[in-house]
Amino acid sequence: MKSVLLIGMGRFGHHLCKNLVELGNDVMIIDSDEKSVEDLTPIVTSVLIGDCTNPEVLKSIGVGNYDICFVCIGSNFQSSLEITSLLKDLGAKYVVSKASRDIHKKFLLRNGADEVIYPDRDIAEKTARRFSTDNVFDYIELSHDYSVYEIPPLDKWVGKTISESNIRANYNISILGIKHPAGDDIMLPPASYKIEEGDHLMVLGNNVDVEKLLKTL
Repeated sequence: MKSVLLIGMGRFGHHLCKNLVELGNDVMIIDSDEKSVEDLTPIVTSVLIGDCTNPEVLKSIGVGNYDICFVCIGSNFQSSLEITSLLKDLGAKYVVSKASRDIHKKFLLRNGADEVIYPDRDIAEKTARRFSTDNVFDYIELSHDYSVYEIPPLDKWVGKTISESNIRANYNISILGIKHPAGDDIMLPPASYKIEEGDHLMVLGNNVDVEKLLKTL
């Protein structure tokens, strides 16, 4: 469990807040608009109505006491930049700022952000990749080049063990897990595991290698 400060309770801030609370974190939220926090007040640890571009507002809450500070302002980049800088100047341990453009990321990192996220872009990329083929059930990007894909097995793998299929050597991917239709999932299956029809394979690999494999499905 971590102590988290969330600044900017727009649509993304709302979703992030609810998920952080569900995971057992202590969350404080701040927004300049009281209506933006009304529905979240019952579930968070504390609420503050104020303008975080004012240094006195951030000083009053002791930002250095929080494990993570999120700046979720997307519509006003100048405010996001100022708040990010103020948080770091006031001793914030780790600042994560939301951006919508690459140029924003550069400025945010220069002005104190430890990490910059692109929630809208990331969701769009995941959705595009997920629905561009019928054979990707889920997709998680780990880096620019590597991702985890949930895919069906090739017909020629069914009835054979992972070792017999020689998947890693032939396709340059690793099987991290197996999802059974019945719900009995296996993490890090042994090489002796026999692949069954209906299995979903969680595979890790270079995007180029996985895309080549997907074309054969």
